[in-house]
Amino acid sequence: MKKLLLAVALGSVCAVSFAQGKDLKVAIDPTYEPFTFKTADGKPTGFDVDIASALCEQIKRKCVFVEQVWDSMIPGLQAKKYDVIISSMSITADRLKAIDFTDKYYNTPSRVVLKKGVSYTGPASIKGKKIGVLKGSTQEKYAMGELKTVGVDVVPYEAQDQVYLDIKAGRLDGTVADFVEVTGGFLSKPEGKDYQLMGPELYIEKYFGVGAGIGLRKNEAALKGELSAAIKTIRGNGVYKKINDKYFKFDVYGK
Repeated sequence: MKKLLLAVALGSVCAVSFAQGKDLKVAIDPTYEPFTFKTADGKPTGFDVDIASALCEQIKRKCVFVEQVWDSMIPGLQAKKYDVIISSMSITADRLKAIDFTDKYYNTPSRVVLKKGVSYTGPASIKGKKIGVLKGSTQEKYAMGELKTVGVDVVPYEAQDQVYLDIKAGRLDGTVADFVEVTGGFLSKPEGKDYQLMGPELYIEKYFGVGAGIGLRKNEAALKGELSAAIKTIRGNGVYKKINDKYFKFDVYGK
């Protein structure tokens, strides 16, 4: 009887372990439209979410989305709160010191956004202006390195949508943000009608890295290989294009 009970118990443990292995816990910051945001009923959606779901289908695992504040994304991954980050995280040298990445799954530039009529000829031309950025982002790194050093007041925020609320309220003069995100999440909306993109597209590698990849813990070579192969597969079989075209009018995979 004891052997039977032990066998049943071990079988239950194995079943639970198998079920857990089939889930892939995916960290997202749902304040980054159109890449990651929520529907009216609170369901996560967006380009990143759809890409994650397509990749999970390829590797035959179930995506379980875990909401996380952006600047604690990497600590949460290291603490094993989730398995991967699929939330527009750029592959940078600094981040590679702490975590690993798959191949990129998209690459879009960042841009400075200011009120229409403001003269912008470079960072020094907006000395004294107040610019909001997402805390812990590559845009914050750029703003601290290129704007704050010439007298721009750089204010970090916990979420990008908070930046837009403070621009609307007149507490900020503008932002530095991903070109696609700021177009979809702010400039295309009524509250962004008086603002525009300024200056060149920003692809500076020391700040912005080499594109957005899937973040995962060090020494996860098998999972990294599976996901990088899955990215290549969906790029080749039309699934990526279908998701891309749902949100964008150009290929965000980029250069």
